[in-house]
Amino acid sequence: MEDYLLLSGLQHFQFCKRQWALIHIEQQWEENVKTVEGNYLHKKADTPSIKEKRGNKIIVRAMPIHSQELKVTGICDVVEFIEDENGVDIVGHAGKYKAFPIEYKRGKPKKGKEDIVQLVAQAICLEEMHLTDIDKGYFYYHEIRKRVEVNISEELKKYVKELTDEMHHYYRKKHTPKVKTGPHCQSCSLKNICLPSLMNKITVQQYLERNLYG
Repeated sequence: MEDYLLLSGLQHFQFCKRQWALIHIEQQWEENVKTVEGNYLHKKADTPSIKEKRGNKIIVRAMPIHSQELKVTGICDVVEFIEDENGVDIVGHAGKYKAFPIEYKRGKPKKGKEDIVQLVAQAICLEEMHLTDIDKGYFYYHEIRKRVEVNISEELKKYVKELTDEMHHYYRKKHTPKVKTGPHCQSCSLKNICLPSLMNKITVQQYLERNLYG
């Protein structure tokens, strides 16, 4: 799977294409409070090879997944297989099951699609791997301590396919795109690496006027 990209990169790409390229093409990274807290939360879910059966439900944690269509590979925090007569067979278990990806997040629901595209990509992987259809998944947000259901539409799946096509295009060219700076840059884990190079193209006064006083 040498030509496969990390599924987790979709979230970075949706947030900022330049951030994604700095991390996944140029291999640059800076830890901050958000990434440290996020890693801590994932440790709770990422216990490899753990399966448990609860009534009509099989829970799999840290499940490796991949998609030949998207050419991405990654790990699902949790996949719940719920017994359903319209589902598919699961090796070692009687009955049929429907699969639902569940992703754990540090904060609260975002206004953008950063989280959603990651969940949709997980659903596409699971659909390929288990020859099934997945129309919903879930987030568990630590800040609000609540599970949030997400409808996974064909439109969203098409959007994710277009995103991954663009990611592969940049990756093959080893190209780090330029982007417009904005308020979102302040929450970026790579701002100390990214912004100095961007600011070489504009004056400090222009930057402040554009992003702080505009």
